[in-house]
Amino acid sequence: MKGLILAAGKGTRLYPMTKPVCKPLLPVYDKPLIYYPLAVLIESGITDIMVIIPDGEEETFMRLLGDGSAWGIHISYAVQKVPRGIADAFLVAEDFIRGESVCLVLGDNIFYDETKQYEFMQAAHNNDGATVFGYYVDDPRAFGVVEFDGDGNAISIEEKPRFPKSNYIIPGLYFYNSDVLDIAKNLKPSARGELEITDVNLEYLRRGQLKVVPLSDSFVWKDAGTAENLLEAANCVREVQERTGRYIACPEECAYDKGLITADQVHEVGNQLSKTLYGQYLQCL
Repeated sequence: MKGLILAAGKGTRLYPMTKPVCKPLLPVYDKPLIYYPLAVLIESGITDIMVIIPDGEEETFMRLLGDGSAWGIHISYAVQKVPRGIADAFLVAEDFIRGESVCLVLGDNIFYDETKQYEFMQAAHNNDGATVFGYYVDDPRAFGVVEFDGDGNAISIEEKPRFPKSNYIIPGLYFYNSDVLDIAKNLKPSARGELEITDVNLEYLRRGQLKVVPLSDSFVWKDAGTAENLLEAANCVREVQERTGRYIACPEECAYDKGLITADQVHEVGNQLSKTLYGQYLQCL
């Protein structure tokens, strides 16, 4: 399975912060935002990852992430010259994902489960269609709402419904089989001129191949797309890390837990960062 991180958005809701720097490179407490979706992919056992970035940001992302070898993975990059919606990620990455199943995660979404029982890991082994996730909220009217039965089969999807059929919304993490590329190629732009990820999900729903995994109460999801959400996410990360003594979205820890790198490699990074709290944490792994 291939992994895609869509990190090419302009981040206009965060202006002027995102005028000089791409949104996924903004800090969320003690690490860049893009570390959080990257950790999701590593935790899912995905080691071949493409990051879709804005034009002109290649050098910046390379300085931060490199080729992924420090974490025992492979990272490549593709430029989305014109933002055309989330589903356009599949077309930008066509040569990368051709013939493979793929996990797409949005570059401004944060996922964390304190129990470390990541529900999304089971979705990585579903090659029969598509899997999305249901995150419970009290008022889902501002989101994409998914209705599903007791077996996890999707029944309906509605965007920002006035009268929601459920309290479960779909966060920015999606698993698809290899059919997704052909589906994306046949999409028509929406009224706002974008290729919508909802239309991809609706096609799998039409085929009877859309599964929904409800996320447990221990699961934390944050969309860091606005200044308020960015602050809330940073405070949440700080609170969890101080309370548990564990770092959220530490790529070195994720890679070490998956057996992708050795303890010596982790300690080498820690030595390079020994004057920081992050480096002291890595030395303890």
